[in-house]
Amino acid sequence: MLVRSNIKANQSTKMNVLTPDQCKELVLAAEEAMWRTGTNFHDEESLEILKKAGCWVDGERVRVPAHIFERALKTCQKHIVLCNSRTGARELFVGGHNSYFGSGPCTPFTRHPFTGERHRATRQSVGWATKLLDALPNIDYAMSLGIVQDVPLLISDRHEFEQQVLNTDKPITTVCVDEFGQADCIKMAEIIAGGEEELRRNPFICLYAEPISPGVHCREAAQKLVMGAKKGLPTIYTPCIMAGGTAPATLAGVMVQGLTESLSGMVLSQCTREGAPFIMGGVYTILDMATTVFSYGAPELSLLLAALADVAHYLEIPIFGTAGCTDSCIIDEQAGIEAAISIAMTNMAGANLNHDIGYAEQGATSNLDLVVVADEILGMARRLTNGIRVDEESLALDVIENVGPGGKFGNEEHTAEHIEDNFVPRLVNRAAREIWEKAGSKTLTQVANEKVRDIINHHEPDPLPKDSAAKIRDIVENAVGHMPG
Repeated sequence: MLVRSNIKANQSTKMNVLTPDQCKELVLAAEEAMWRTGTNFHDEESLEILKKAGCWVDGERVRVPAHIFERALKTCQKHIVLCNSRTGARELFVGGHNSYFGSGPCTPFTRHPFTGERHRATRQSVGWATKLLDALPNIDYAMSLGIVQDVPLLISDRHEFEQQVLNTDKPITTVCVDEFGQADCIKMAEIIAGGEEELRRNPFICLYAEPISPGVHCREAAQKLVMGAKKGLPTIYTPCIMAGGTAPATLAGVMVQGLTESLSGMVLSQCTREGAPFIMGGVYTILDMATTVFSYGAPELSLLLAALADVAHYLEIPIFGTAGCTDSCIIDEQAGIEAAISIAMTNMAGANLNHDIGYAEQGATSNLDLVVVADEILGMARRLTNGIRVDEESLALDVIENVGPGGKFGNEEHTAEHIEDNFVPRLVNRAAREIWEKAGSKTLTQVANEKVRDIINHHEPDPLPKDSAAKIRDIVENAVGHMPG
């Protein structure tokens, strides 16, 4: 008789880039930089909040004492829940090693899925993109995948948000032009949720802001943080920095620079409202010296973001990561390599909310074919992190005994029960060559594009109630763009 005790049935294939001691060193270095060097805040309200909390304010320069940072860290939520916009169901548990994936925002260009033309993003293209995100099983939340440019740019964020809420019930991360646009998007979300308190209780939106590296918190970014904290809504704060450009050339230096910026944002959020739901972010990569581009396909991006996930887990703060993007101008072998590496590493690192699926050309162009390919890669990556279960059922000794040498397992009930434990491809080809040729000898990209077009033509997202849609339309139609200053 076999006796087993204290056995872990399943060892997940997670990874760590940094040790806890290295995480501690990076956090202490960022803490020192927040006090020694500080960061600049170009917003009077933020400066007043930080000064009142005990930070050292000299003009626009803010230095954060260690005890203020540590107090803010203690009040920061360890996990955040995002909900379904139609039902209020709690769907994404953002924290720990839970990994979720969504698209990127704000691409000026997109590739037309029916003509192949590269053109400026429109209301229609953002609507199509969101419908695609809604239909794909491994995409967990939505970002706009385009800057709407067939409307005035200062109010483009309202149009993007409208297209998102009309075409998906999945959680949404919204990027707004300024605090005025963010206020309108929050109003629209409150209409859908049934009020301000209901949205705070069951949020389906995440707000987004980013500093200007190195070390500058512009008025718009700071105001978005303050507004998110006052409203009690999840807010992401993400520095986008380049080694050798807007940060030191060393990867550890990049980490310190980025952490200094995101954690000083965390301090502002918590000084505004203790317990405000805050998500630490970062898009850390290299400045490619040959092309001077912000590289989305560099292996260093995946390495740095996995390391950032380690630091976030050490601090017990939810983390916003990056995956599923490419520097390639078309969806080719390069795009597949870069998207696959970033998705696999990010998933194994356990970063929580991971964006930029569908980014091509260093984020200049969105490509819906890449989104579909990435969805398939995500299915594979998640199968890898599920590991191999070892317990009485999976060892299958009785089944092996029943079938015996020379027998067949295909007709066993155990096989029927467990055959779908394995990854089932929806896109990649496993057919024999003759079958593949008979089906048209299609490339993966061709199959992906066919799926994109089919979803656009036939998928029907759960609709918003007509009265909610009408109220949202009214806000969009009456939106006012505010010039800086």
